[in-house]
Amino acid sequence: MPYFLIIALQAYCIYHAIKNRNEYYWYFLILFLPVIGSVIYLVTQVFNKKDLDVVQNEIVSVINPTKKVNDLKKQVEFADTFQNRIHLGDALYEIGDYNAGIGEYEIALNGNYKSDSGVVKKLLEGYYQTSQFDKVIFCAEQIHQKADFKGSRSQFLYGLALEKSGRSEEAEENLRPIDQRYSNYEERYILAQFLIEKGKIAESREILEEIILESQHMSKPNRNKYRGVVNNVKKLMASI
Repeated sequence: MPYFLIIALQAYCIYHAIKNRNEYYWYFLILFLPVIGSVIYLVTQVFNKKDLDVVQNEIVSVINPTKKVNDLKKQVEFADTFQNRIHLGDALYEIGDYNAGIGEYEIALNGNYKSDSGVVKKLLEGYYQTSQFDKVIFCAEQIHQKADFKGSRSQFLYGLALEKSGRSEEAEENLRPIDQRYSNYEERYILAQFLIEKGKIAESREILEEIILESQHMSKPNRNKYRGVVNNVKKLMASI
């Protein structure tokens, strides 16, 4: 197998293992047995979970993360449609370029922030990631009456933005709905930290205890995925 393909195969397998928080022995197998180890990893951890086309696209993304963005920019140049702009914005977010992604969503909406709540949620996420908290609040207030807003990540980010703006009571009101069993572990951990800062130790402890209990019943993929946040929860629990 050509050297470049071996490196690309290893890079993808390592990327996939990190993304899915798989066991550490996979890293050693992939690194020290490049071809055999990578093939074993693909057969046991990838091909039975994803379609081949998706895997191929992810490999390309690892090797050249800007290729998807450049291809979508060409599509926008060819046909400047709402959907093409949204796809480009999504791709820019995927590589962490939130400012550019925000620009694409803003063009797509063209000032009408009530036209598509899904895009407004994407904007809200980008504004939060770039610390534009006033704009987070503005976006949230355009869609807060939508049925799918309550308990969503968008409402959670709205709550965090309100806290940044010194509106603590409103912040807590919008942070609490994220506390849903067997989901939102990272957000619930942040909520617990928020409650500790407000002196509500017992309520924070209750959330932390629930996460620890739920972690004992997680599937293997979820245990790998949420290992970091569960460890943080245990540390926080031990400190209060």
